[in-house]
Amino acid sequence: MNWETIDNQAKEWVKEAGERIRSSFHKTLTIHTKSNPNDLVTEMDQEIEQFFVKKIKGSYPDHKIIGEEGFGDQLKTLEGIVWMIDPIDGTMNFVHQQRNFAISLAVYEGGMGKIGIIYDVVHDEMYHAISGKGAYINNQPIPALHERTVKESIIALNATWVIENPRIDYQLLSSLAKDARGTRSYGTAALELVYVATGRVDAYVSMRLSPWDYAAGAILVEELGGLVTNLRGEKLDFLSKDSVFAAKPGLHQEILDKYLKSGNW
Repeated sequence: MNWETIDNQAKEWVKEAGERIRSSFHKTLTIHTKSNPNDLVTEMDQEIEQFFVKKIKGSYPDHKIIGEEGFGDQLKTLEGIVWMIDPIDGTMNFVHQQRNFAISLAVYEGGMGKIGIIYDVVHDEMYHAISGKGAYINNQPIPALHERTVKESIIALNATWVIENPRIDYQLLSSLAKDARGTRSYGTAALELVYVATGRVDAYVSMRLSPWDYAAGAILVEELGGLVTNLRGEKLDFLSKDSVFAAKPGLHQEILDKYLKSGNW
């Protein structure tokens, strides 16, 4: 398989999709809710996913697709080549802010990550990696990650669900938030994983995400020496929702041992 060819095509498609999204900024969007009033979807989410499905199926009819808006395939295994797409990760930010959202696209073969692309549309920043060949931002190499301790770290997590949930497990995360240098929450898993990959934050914790939320980001973080697991320290499941924990080397084990292992996640 020529992964460079697929990577180049995918980046072209992502750029084109980004142009479509930017052109929608002056339009009035039709907004719907999904699982709850804060789980938003717009016609742009759906249009962009359909755009990718058409491009992928036109060039690679044997490849499978998992997409947030449901225009891909219904899969029970990750055999063969599978594309995982979130057309607009951070839809609430897209609707309210017209920033802090991204296109996330990943290609896996037999469950192994091969290509990861995350495009910050507003800032025109494309983060991309082919497994084993480094990670880049707009074709400029991203440096490898270095070890960091909790007390030196900025942790990306949603402070609201840490503070408001009385379960003992969440109190462990409250301790992590107190011990860290600081916390941040951006409302987009794709960019939060990118920020781990680039060292803008040192770790990212989320309680419940879908494969298309973390598939591309996991490739980027791991390509730079970071670790990505669920909160139990287990390999991520790319066929169902799971918790996600990404961190720099050394820091991942420290947080896992001190704050996460005793929790019921």
